[in-house]
Amino acid sequence: MRKMSVDYSLYLVTDSAETLLRGRDLVEVVKAAVKGGVTIVQFRDKTGETGELVRVAKALHAVTKQYNIPLIVNDRIDVALAVGAEGVHLGQDDIDLQIARKLLGDNAIIGVSVSSVDEAVRAAKGGANYVGIGTLFATSTKVDTKSVIGTAGVKKVLGALSAMDEKVSAVAIGGVNLSNVQRVIYQSKASFKALDGIAVVSAIIAAPDPTKAAKELKGLTRQPPAFAVANVQNGRKVKGYQALIQSVPAVVKMLGQARPLCHNMTNLVVQNFAANVSLAIGASPIMSSNGGEAADLARLKGSLVINMGTVTPDGLEAYIVALRAYNMHGGPVILDPVGAGATRTRRDAVNRLLSEGYFDMIKGNEQEIKSVLGEENLQQNGVDSGGSALTDNDRARLAKKLASRERNVVLMTGPTDFLSDGERTFAVNNGHEYLGKITGSGCTLGTTVASCLAIQREDKLLAALSGVLLFEIAAEHAGLREDVKGPGTFVPAFIDELYHITKQTAAGNNGWLAASKINEMELSLEGAVECADKSAFSMWVPEIQKHFKLEDGPYEIAVVGIESHICVTQTTIDLLANGHKVYVLADGVSSCNPQEVPIALDRLRKEGAVVTTSESFLFECMGDAGIGE
Repeated sequence: MRKMSVDYSLYLVTDSAETLLRGRDLVEVVKAAVKGGVTIVQFRDKTGETGELVRVAKALHAVTKQYNIPLIVNDRIDVALAVGAEGVHLGQDDIDLQIARKLLGDNAIIGVSVSSVDEAVRAAKGGANYVGIGTLFATSTKVDTKSVIGTAGVKKVLGALSAMDEKVSAVAIGGVNLSNVQRVIYQSKASFKALDGIAVVSAIIAAPDPTKAAKELKGLTRQPPAFAVANVQNGRKVKGYQALIQSVPAVVKMLGQARPLCHNMTNLVVQNFAANVSLAIGASPIMSSNGGEAADLARLKGSLVINMGTVTPDGLEAYIVALRAYNMHGGPVILDPVGAGATRTRRDAVNRLLSEGYFDMIKGNEQEIKSVLGEENLQQNGVDSGGSALTDNDRARLAKKLASRERNVVLMTGPTDFLSDGERTFAVNNGHEYLGKITGSGCTLGTTVASCLAIQREDKLLAALSGVLLFEIAAEHAGLREDVKGPGTFVPAFIDELYHITKQTAAGNNGWLAASKINEMELSLEGAVECADKSAFSMWVPEIQKHFKLEDGPYEIAVVGIESHICVTQTTIDLLANGHKVYVLADGVSSCNPQEVPIALDRLRKEGAVVTTSESFLFECMGDAGIGE
């Protein structure tokens, strides 16, 4: 087999089903798709006779050779050899990878279907050129799926592959189409590895115009989704809680000036309250659970709140229609997974929503966030969070983990709120006890934050923080008023205080922010300090490794210690080999032979470590001179 370079960006998998082809010739459909930009073709036919498979494969190969792209044959090594195809694709139950390599030679392109980290690691170590990760979403063209893993599952696999010495390409497959291809690429990206391409079947094979479908898909793979365009790079985001607080008034002031639309799909119980809160802060509310209106509303540059307080089959479908509409136009969407862990129906609804679109923010209590993460086995008691033995650091890590997985902002509400975008994580201790004594406080917090997101799209965490502080400090002001005697008198006072703070801020009076109680969470490895006895020179030993879970990484790790040329060097090399970013602090390492230090640092710099100083490292972590001691 001839050796050739491979572009995996648009990977077409064929299907001969009449329901997809509708009387057309497969070879002609593939030829049209290749004209549109398909970069690699896999011939897949699980039921055809050998002679017919060879005939069709030869015809397909003539097309792919004309355009100098590879033809891959699914499963059938004999067919691949018979037509001189460039490679094969193997399933988990097909012929062994090593045997396939011996039969096909070193130049062959061999791909393997994987649905888990273990399968992907085995394929990479076994010498696969690429892996097809899936199934992403439920699809009718592949009925033997073990599981649907979603973008979160793909991201785990990519994270594992990035930590390996073996270099293997990756495509995602299963339900990818024009409506979700950008989101798949965006949300699947791990810290150090993105998808090399997407694999499609019916999105092209069943398309009335395969050339047009391929061209549109190819174009979308090269562009970020609308909801990500406004995001600034992490290096430009406001860092440090004091700097963030200083940026809040501008967001609150803009509310009254821009009067952003806030589209609420929420239950009837709180619609009136949510509308009044929205009006009080200067936003323009609309309460509509009709998914058919979403396409028009999404064009008005507002935001959407999907509140699962009352979830029904028809309501779920309406949510999905609205979610897709706002995603298409880049409008921020908030998911409030009310009672997500209470019933199987609600858990399934959350999973369906996450698979159908992107949420700029997920807001929920501890139990709801755990349920969305898939880490809560106990059934939730209604919509209440209930008791918990978690520490504040544990809760902050949960928020950060979900935000990192979904590439969005997560607000975990409770006595202390935890807010994270996966990079920055804060604890907010504002609010008043009456908020927990009235119906709809969580729903209206979502409305407030969504209104801020509509006008501050560049830094979503700043927008969320602005909404949280406005909402909770107004609640504190209301709770202190003499005319407030309890929850019943609190509600109108609370709406008044939201209005007063918004007006004060518009006039340049930002004194209300002095009441903010925010702490930046460093999220050190609490409880992870180990005194590990070892004979190995590297500190990357099992006792330490267990604290760096693959699915949460890769991590940024600072290394200090004695014997720069032995323990520091070998520990750093092991960390780099496992995909972590390593900072070696030059003034934090030493050696019994001083001349060894510069030699070791020079080597580690070439290996990929960042050699810096403790002061530079600390100030880089702080990011803001306003941070207190």
